[in-house]
Amino acid sequence: MTDAPLDLSQLALDRSPNRATSSHKPRRERWVTRYVVPIGILLGFVGLLGAAAGRRLLPQQSVTVLPVIVKRSQVQQAGMTLFQSPGWIEPRPTAISVAALAPGVIEELLVVEGQQVVKGEPIARLISIDAEMNVQQANNTLAIREGELNRAQAELDAAKIRHANPLHLKVQLADAESSLAKAKTELAKLPFLVEAAEANADYTRSSMQRKQSARGAVSGNIIALAESNHLGAAASLQELRQRAPNLQREVDALAEKVDVLQRQIELLVEETRQVREAEAKVQSAEALRDEAKLQLRQTQLMLERNVVRSPMNGRIMRLVASPGTRVMGLDSTAGQSSSTVVEMYDPARLQVRADVRLEDVPMVTRGQPVEIETASSSGVIQGRVLQTTSSANIQKNTLEVKVELIDPPSTVSPEMLVTATFLAPVVESARSEATETERMFVPQQLVQSGDSGAYVWIVDSDERAQQRSVEVGSAGAGGLVEITSGLDVTDKLIAGGVDEVTENGPVKVTGDDQTIGVK
Repeated sequence: MTDAPLDLSQLALDRSPNRATSSHKPRRERWVTRYVVPIGILLGFVGLLGAAAGRRLLPQQSVTVLPVIVKRSQVQQAGMTLFQSPGWIEPRPTAISVAALAPGVIEELLVVEGQQVVKGEPIARLISIDAEMNVQQANNTLAIREGELNRAQAELDAAKIRHANPLHLKVQLADAESSLAKAKTELAKLPFLVEAAEANADYTRSSMQRKQSARGAVSGNIIALAESNHLGAAASLQELRQRAPNLQREVDALAEKVDVLQRQIELLVEETRQVREAEAKVQSAEALRDEAKLQLRQTQLMLERNVVRSPMNGRIMRLVASPGTRVMGLDSTAGQSSSTVVEMYDPARLQVRADVRLEDVPMVTRGQPVEIETASSSGVIQGRVLQTTSSANIQKNTLEVKVELIDPPSTVSPEMLVTATFLAPVVESARSEATETERMFVPQQLVQSGDSGAYVWIVDSDERAQQRSVEVGSAGAGGLVEITSGLDVTDKLIAGGVDEVTENGPVKVTGDDQTIGVK
């Protein structure tokens, strides 16, 4: 193949006038291509770079995340064995501590471990000599108080009779009235006595004067006697004349006394006071008598409490105290178990505390059937799940589950080791074949509540915080709670820094959270 001839005419420059006039247009095109287009491309690139990095230039909240925990479980046919766990039998809900209600020293125990007792049956006796003496002393005190009450009642009865029939005042009034009448009589008789005394004085004076005039014919003795008689009559007259004011004052005083006694009989002030005082004494005596009765009842109760009795029908589980042990009774300073004599339980109310592995806990539901086997029973004991506890064993990686025994046989007792077989419960949509289901769990502390219900914070694909509404199901083991809807298995939960995030706000994931331990 031959090469085509080279045409050198194409390298020639056109210097014609038409060509010169058109040279300005290519020059402008070269300026656009050399400067405008590169600058535009550069600005566009810078804009794209700013748009891509703009979100990272904004302040971002540092958070730690936690994945959604997915547990796969099998829904098996009702009655099929799910798993087995060891456990031990204990009273339900707890053992009953039988305490001595009175302080003292145990004299003798009347029961042994495992013995069947009925309600009210004696379990132990305390030394009761002190209590018996206290009862006797309380009886004596009550007798004294009864006597005091009877005496106060007698005083009250007498005061009421005296108040209703004030004879003592009437006697005083009668004496005063009698004295007043006598004084009035004396006062009324006084003028006549004065008149008689005046006549006698006149007579003795005239007799004395006649005898004095016949002094020579009459002896001196007769004259002296006549003068003496006149002096006596004059003195009697003078005494009678002076008696009138005294008798009048005596009459006024006796009249006032009569009025006072009559007023006293009307008011009966002292008698009323005596009645009220007697009533107060009776009331006080009754209170002291009632207090003595109460003291007697207390001492009798303490004497009765020296016999410790069974509070229920059951079986003795453990002897706590022994003869010679001092118990504190209901003393407020006593310790928690310083009065416990025995522990007992109801044989018809037993439960199993089973150690369930944490991976089996999601298969445990309330009311789930359980079969219990123990060496002391030849058959299988039926039971059902009561509840899971919060007692997790870190070393064994187990959680305690309480299982109620249904009609436990008499051969089983607390602290026996058993094997609990957990069976699949009956569900409404039971299938003949086992199916595998997925259950999503999140830590309980990450679920928050708002006006619209429960929600969690997640990080979306654009590294922004989103508030996601969820529906919460049953609680799981290890502080987990089931999420029935609202989450995907690929969602990342915000665990650390959740208090600082806002809806649709940019966040920076610094790593997985290590403070929330999830098994």
